[in-house]
Amino acid sequence: MHLRDVMFVLGAARTRAWEFPQKPMSMPGQKLFPVINNNIDIVTGSQFNGLATYANLPYVNCLSDEEVRDKKYDIAILGAPFDTGVTARPGARYGPRGIRIGSERKAEDFAWSVYTGRNPLQSWATVVDCGDVPLTWLDNNVALAQLDKAHTVASGRKPSNESYSAHPRIITLGGDHTTTLSALRSTHKHWGPVSVIHFDSHIDTWDPAVLGGGISDYAGLNHGTFLHIAHEEGLIRNTSIHAGIRAPLARRKGDMRNDIRCGFAIVKARDLDKIGTAGVISQIKERVGDSKVYISVDIDVLDPAFAPATGTPEPGGWSSRELLTILDGLNDLDIVGGDVVEVSPIYDTSGQTTALAAAEIVFSLIELMVDNPVRN
Repeated sequence: MHLRDVMFVLGAARTRAWEFPQKPMSMPGQKLFPVINNNIDIVTGSQFNGLATYANLPYVNCLSDEEVRDKKYDIAILGAPFDTGVTARPGARYGPRGIRIGSERKAEDFAWSVYTGRNPLQSWATVVDCGDVPLTWLDNNVALAQLDKAHTVASGRKPSNESYSAHPRIITLGGDHTTTLSALRSTHKHWGPVSVIHFDSHIDTWDPAVLGGGISDYAGLNHGTFLHIAHEEGLIRNTSIHAGIRAPLARRKGDMRNDIRCGFAIVKARDLDKIGTAGVISQIKERVGDSKVYISVDIDVLDPAFAPATGTPEPGGWSSRELLTILDGLNDLDIVGGDVVEVSPIYDTSGQTTALAAAEIVFSLIELMVDNPVRN
């Protein structure tokens, strides 16, 4: 058949397709689709309906005495939309929203782990999402005071299951890393000084006189100095540890001397190549011992290939699988709080690479808390 004949046939078929009226697809009186009972459920059954909460958890306004009433919880997700303490790219104020969107495929009835066989959302713990703290973006001092109070209120509620803990535990969605200071102030009130397991590419123990404080005291509190300030306030123990460090320093020796003074040991990013994930887990556990632990995860601990959406990306980081393996290995520690910070969705890929990784890290923190209740 010649090409002109083929074109003629296709053209004729197309013409018939657009002829009106078309022949009916079903006989008169016959319904084309099956009849659906009027009692069909329009309330449950989709992870894409309703307002976005982390893993489709119940929303509870933990900050309002009137709204919370008898809605008790054991673990709470709390958003901290703050990014005016950064020294590089802003955007982490949208991090809590991005992480929640990255978690929307998760739900209580679809969260069984293929590794552990457990589902932390169907356990002894009531887990809720408290939404975001309404923080001003015009004054850092006021914003951090608001966040301090929010942590105090949210962690001061009666837990759902008092036989496991006297206080709810909070997982914060950042926000830049400055927000961790408020969480550490809150955990100190309930559990005293904690060992911080700090996953990051940067040390974040810079003396304010070196990073920001030379401008003003106001500027001295930022996402690179908060651990120095936490040490000065007596919030953390000298058994803390960094993991994944690889970023440059401001002072060749002075920064590391100050880091040691602030109570930190270091696992560098490339140490994983030598000792593997098991070695990293072993060093972390040996360092913190049987102390109360706070886990802070800056998403830039991951290589930019796995987490491009962050303010200060540093090449040469860990993969998301390596980090999740290390986190899972910390399952017998007394973890009293945690956070995932520095997610800036504006820099993410169209496939939400960073948001998905961050959402999975939050889920790992929930698993760790459920696996090991912390009694006072």
